[in-house]
Amino acid sequence: FPYFSERLTGILDGIRPQTVGLSLNYLAQAVCSFAILGFIRQRYSGIRIVLGGGLVTSWLSNPAWRNPFTGLVDHLVSGPGEEALLSLVGREQEPGQAPPDYQQLPLGEYLSPEPVLPYAASSGCYWRKCSFCPEKTEAIPYRALPVKQVLKEVETLRDSVRPGLLHFLDNAVSPSLMQGLIERPPGLKWYGFGRITSLLADPDFCRALRKSGCVLLKLGLESGDQKVLDETGKGTDLSVASEALQSLKRAGIATYVYLLFGTPAESIAGARRTLEFVVRHREGIGFLNLAVFNMPVGCPDARTLAVRKFYEGDLSLYTDFEHPLGWNRREVRRFLDQEFRRHPDIAPILRRNPPHFTSNHAAFFV
Repeated sequence: FPYFSERLTGILDGIRPQTVGLSLNYLAQAVCSFAILGFIRQRYSGIRIVLGGGLVTSWLSNPAWRNPFTGLVDHLVSGPGEEALLSLVGREQEPGQAPPDYQQLPLGEYLSPEPVLPYAASSGCYWRKCSFCPEKTEAIPYRALPVKQVLKEVETLRDSVRPGLLHFLDNAVSPSLMQGLIERPPGLKWYGFGRITSLLADPDFCRALRKSGCVLLKLGLESGDQKVLDETGKGTDLSVASEALQSLKRAGIATYVYLLFGTPAESIAGARRTLEFVVRHREGIGFLNLAVFNMPVGCPDARTLAVRKFYEGDLSLYTDFEHPLGWNRREVRRFLDQEFRRHPDIAPILRRNPPHFTSNHAAFFV
């Protein structure tokens, strides 16, 4: 509070804005965000406050949403905020999509050995069929920029920002964009999320992807049990996933594999099949992310299972539930702590990522 109150006072007294907007993307940011909002409301009562971002978008998409922020926030914005903000200040949005502008950001001051250029070629998810994902529950539309526009903007930003690494922020880099990057490499090392498809099982495609600058792909495998993948709508074939991990490894592209335990379709036997899959493919897995399933509040399964809030007054996007197979969060965590993480072929993979660093740092450790 001492930091932001002094900093904001200097900025707001100098600019004297009519409107202030905050972008709130994660629940972990909520306490600080609302402290800032409260400070502005108390100190500058005439300023109009607008709140948007990913978390706000998810709150507003919940059919049971009731706005508890009346009197503190003047406008809540769902989804991309450009048009809404321009409308609030009486301006019309110009046709076309403006490229991102990072000139005012202190890119050299982030905890990173070299500047990273973040770029979103799309919003939403082009698959959007996974039963466990908020993208499906919230019915967020998929919008992708034309590949030619993406490649041109990336080149322009590369020359102005001069980054050492390009990070695609998409839920999954589309196959068409991957092909575009192969045909017109960005001249940068790059990484991002990708879906496991037959393209990644093609050794020639993976080698071409590596030549384009791809150094790491984050892959949402979720489970090593085909039954679980089928019942959750993941659309992944384990035989294809096996070939993809091998092809990426041979091409020199590291993988950050995401696993999800405790979905309604999974049992302890299914979790052990995931363990066995990871052990068999340990040479092709660079890093691992282990997550315990949280059920989205609007998930169809929430209507058929016994659910309960994590705590009273919850603004979370998720709900606790009684697992139909008795594979509840406590049992899942016990399995992960006592069996999965301690396996001699898996523990070394988990140790590759230093403490406190995340998948967004992994490309520097390759």
